[in-house]
Amino acid sequence: MALIIIGIIILVVGIILKNQPREEIQKLAIGVRVFGFLLIIIGFLTSCIKQIDAGQIGVKSLFGKVSDDILTSGLNMVNPLVDVKTVDIKTQNYTMSGVHDEGDQVGDDAIRVLTADGLEVIIDLTVLYRVIGQEAPRIVKETGLDYKDKIVRPLTRTKIRDNAVYFTAIDLYSNKRDQFQNRIFKSIEDDFKKRGLILEQLLVRNITLPNNVKTSIEEKIKAEQEAQKMEFVLQKEKQEAERKRVEAQGIADYQRIMSSGLTDKQLQYEQIQVLKGLVTSPNSKVIVMGKGNTPVILDTKDNKN
Repeated sequence: MALIIIGIIILVVGIILKNQPREEIQKLAIGVRVFGFLLIIIGFLTSCIKQIDAGQIGVKSLFGKVSDDILTSGLNMVNPLVDVKTVDIKTQNYTMSGVHDEGDQVGDDAIRVLTADGLEVIIDLTVLYRVIGQEAPRIVKETGLDYKDKIVRPLTRTKIRDNAVYFTAIDLYSNKRDQFQNRIFKSIEDDFKKRGLILEQLLVRNITLPNNVKTSIEEKIKAEQEAQKMEFVLQKEKQEAERKRVEAQGIADYQRIMSSGLTDKQLQYEQIQVLKGLVTSPNSKVIVMGKGNTPVILDTKDNKN
């Protein structure tokens, strides 16, 4: 558009120079007019062709009136007088954190909320969202391109404070954290849709409790861990006692079976088998039986005397 305006100005200057009486100036006026025409043509062509990058759409505005027709990614032919605003439709994120320079706002931007038990809890949060393509013209008309600061930030912070009052500080820190996250997701999702945005995910990054509450929770967790450890030790001792009882019972049963099953004849037979082994042994040659039937073994192996 700027080239068209400059070209028109140069063209007017060329027309004025043409009316000058001097021949040199009239010749110069021809070149000025030609240059002006070229600028107008180039400006017209560049104004008619608009390039929209991938992941973006174009919203047309003519003299302040926003058109509902959108321009998709690629090259598009438009009215040279139309102003095209590009809107990002890719997934975007907005982070509110207490860590310096980590969030979108400089400094401490964490969300401070009051819980059901009246304690102040500090929450770090990241919102993942994107613009609904067909709703982009309405967003430009009603909100503008700074929808992040006008919709995403204030709406998210308000909904988190509204829902935190249904949970205690310990609930948010422990077993009901996912429930809290799902609750605020549902409440924010509906309001985002009304504004032309889609809420993709809500990430509760960190929850900071007051020091006294955090200490109490840590002591409670430590006590529970000690109790679980003692329960494990007792269970192990019970298992060891049961093992010893079973072992003792097995030994007793074995002895009872052996005592009831061995007879005198069986014992005599076993004795004969043992003596037979001694006789055939290369280390003993003479067996003398005493009065008590106790064998006396004389070793005569390699007796050279």
